[in-house]
Amino acid sequence: MPAARESLLDAACTALARRPWSAVRMVDVAASAGVSRQTLYNEFGSKEGLARALVRREADGYLAGVERALSGPSDPGERLTATAEWMMSAAHDNALVRAMLTGCWSERLPAPTLTAVTSSSTAAPAQRRADGPLPSPGDFVSLVRDRAVAVLRGAGPLPPPDAAELARSCELAVRLALSCVTAPPTEGGVGDLLRSVLPRPSAA
Repeated sequence: MPAARESLLDAACTALARRPWSAVRMVDVAASAGVSRQTLYNEFGSKEGLARALVRREADGYLAGVERALSGPSDPGERLTATAEWMMSAAHDNALVRAMLTGCWSERLPAPTLTAVTSSSTAAPAQRRADGPLPSPGDFVSLVRDRAVAVLRGAGPLPPPDAAELARSCELAVRLALSCVTAPPTEGGVGDLLRSVLPRPSAA
């Protein structure tokens, strides 16, 4: 039941904004979503299952934001800048995203294991996906870098020197954005930093 699942995840997210994850009770999440506690357990199996699904949803939302940023301005350098600014904004506004990108999970947050867990054969497809391996900080670097390279290369391959330069530019943008997540610049923003150091990659 997708609608109930989303309502439960929304309720869990709201509860987490108000209290530490250790103090979030399954019965309260179910009541807030307007479903029975049994429905909650049927959907996620356990509080750990709910945590994994919540983290997976936030990860998917973050990566969807990356896709939107990469589909923005036609200039490749501005696309990378928009992507870096999105990374900063998402991490600033969402504690779960910040923890996923940095690997620093505070005691207030759920910290589900990154490795896959055994899932019941009757689990909903969405929960089976959540039960798979969750991205590590290094995985997020690779996912965003590789997606940026793929988008900016366009329809055709680039000559080897240009392709290598594009890959370096994408790696630089991602890692500079992550460094600004952990230590925000005192002046300007990540966009200003990128524009000052980023080569202008060529689009296909």
